[in-house]
Amino acid sequence: MKTVNIPIEPLTSRAFEPFGEVLQTTEAKVLSINQGTTKRFHNLAHVDVLEGDGKPLINIFEGQPRQIPIEIKLMERHPLGSQAFFPLQLFDYLILVADTPDTPKIQHLKAFRASGIQGVNYRKNTWHHPLLVLSPNHQFLVVDRGGPKTNLEEFFFDKSAARIYLDPRSQN
Repeated sequence: MKTVNIPIEPLTSRAFEPFGEVLQTTEAKVLSINQGTTKRFHNLAHVDVLEGDGKPLINIFEGQPRQIPIEIKLMERHPLGSQAFFPLQLFDYLILVADTPDTPKIQHLKAFRASGIQGVNYRKNTWHHPLLVLSPNHQFLVVDRGGPKTNLEEFFFDKSAARIYLDPRSQN
């Protein structure tokens, strides 16, 4: 059986652009508000949740680490809306996306290591892996789509063809 280790690279806006936006203050337009006492890092991502009578939801997800190396068994996407994740603790985490609008294949997979001050907004229909945290009880503020119609598609890789792994101990 073939084993594939997906390389992990640092998360940058340029590298992540095909999949959505990186949520970080370093590249944001900054506005002074509240009589000059607050900086507003303005319009960090496009929230796209209105299709099919959708509405925005704000949630907190709390993830647990997986066994290392992390075996990749599936990918998911949300056909009716974007999905944004912003960490609430200063822990690194991993992101795995597939650079294809069709069924994900191993050669389409791209992995990133995000810092605890970077969030991501997955565009509608972007294949991505569910939350990949490296620290216990890692919480994220999530802006998601609620409403009628199913907004989740899952794709399971054929384990008989290959085993796919991410190892956060290694980086490019």
